Amino acid sequence: MKCATLTTRLCTYLWEGSKRLPLLIMLIGFAFCHAQQTPDEQEVPKDPEAKKILDELSAKTKTYKSIRVEFSYNLYNKDEDIDETQEGIVTMMGDKYKLEIAGQEILNNGETQWVYIKDDDEVQIDDAPDPSEDEDAISPIKLFTIYEKGFKYKYFGEETKNGKTTQIIKLYPIDANKKSYHTIILNVDKTKKQFDSIQVLSKDGNKYTYMLKKFETNLGLNDSYFNFDTSKAGDVIDLR
Repeated sequence: MKCATLTTRLCTYLWEGSKRLPLLIMLIGFAFCHAQQTPDEQEVPKDPEAKKILDELSAKTKTYKSIRVEFSYNLYNKDEDIDETQEGIVTMMGDKYKLEIAGQEILNNGETQWVYIKDDDEVQIDDAPDPSEDEDAISPIKLFTIYEKGFKYKYFGEETKNGKTTQIIKLYPIDANKKSYHTIILNVDKTKKQFDSIQVLSKDGNKYTYMLKKFETNLGLNDSYFNFDTSKAGDVIDLR
């Protein structure tokens, strides 16, 4: 796939659409149903203060029929001298999403995924990735309820900048050996009950930061918004 390095990494970590997107991120989520915990997970201590904040966030998010987020995505690695930033937009409705970043559009209608590369005027079509097949993925449709399964979490207090107060929560994967990251840091806007920023700390030294700049809800979209019109592309590659 002719995919920019930064976008490939985004597709790996973003709030994703599986590992190919959250994505996020950003950015990659919008899950509406609480995940069931296994008995082993129920035995893992979880900070009640963090759980209260996350439950409030999740409950509010589940009232939205659709979400559009404008965000910045930064990849930083001190040892590798990497500090790259991109701007993007992700729109979500149920299990459908559209991600626009780094000259690409990635659309997923829950069954089919299109990756349109503007500079090449090329669209690649494939079956939508199955998030259940990649437990390392962080996707847009997972992000808002990601803590509900597979994580311990701890509240680290409040931080106020420019008149905005955020609540800081760190997530730690329970089955850490199977993950490529070790910590997810959530900054939650205390007043709006929305994400302000998300950081994913990878075991390879990469730090992925998603700053949410604009958050819109209930946009009146229909399902066709998440389909790509292949007549727009000069080259169509069907990988199915």
